[in-house]
Amino acid sequence: MKIYTKTGDEGTTALFGGKRVLKSDLRIDTYGTVDELNSWVGVLRDQEVNRSRQTELVEIQDRLFTIGSILAVEPGNTKVKVPALAPEDVVFLEQRIDAMEEKLEPMKVFVLPGGHPSVSFGHVTRTVCRRAERLVIALHQQEPIDPLVVQYLNRLSDYFFVLCRTMTAELKAPETPWKPRM
Repeated sequence: MKIYTKTGDEGTTALFGGKRVLKSDLRIDTYGTVDELNSWVGVLRDQEVNRSRQTELVEIQDRLFTIGSILAVEPGNTKVKVPALAPEDVVFLEQRIDAMEEKLEPMKVFVLPGGHPSVSFGHVTRTVCRRAERLVIALHQQEPIDPLVVQYLNRLSDYFFVLCRTMTAELKAPETPWKPRM
């Protein structure tokens, strides 16, 4: 299989099922952003502080490939088989969030992203996740998207926020409180 097909040279790409759409189509932007998110999760997985979390981060990456597959299917095409999300996937994230939060001090103030490169990578990952969620919601306004996709991405961004707090604590990194000018 060659990596280049030349079929996209005119600015179109194929959805699963064969329908060709512009590469600027909202659906393409949406699953492209999920792909970008998956790459950022890979960056997080490669951080030394996350060595003990590599298995769960790989599982998250697998679910993001599942979401990308769901989003890449031509609307209304029931012949194309793709993996599915399950409610247990959201429960997995909630359990991981709860486990991390048990070890953290309660939040008292908003903090600015940063303090350590690994934490900064985590915050970039979290914000790309929120963008993916917004795009899925926008796409859902055009055609139905499995609500579990939105729920998963919403919970995933919460996971990344708590992971950033956890990495900050484990790395003994400084937190910079947000002090709004009033």
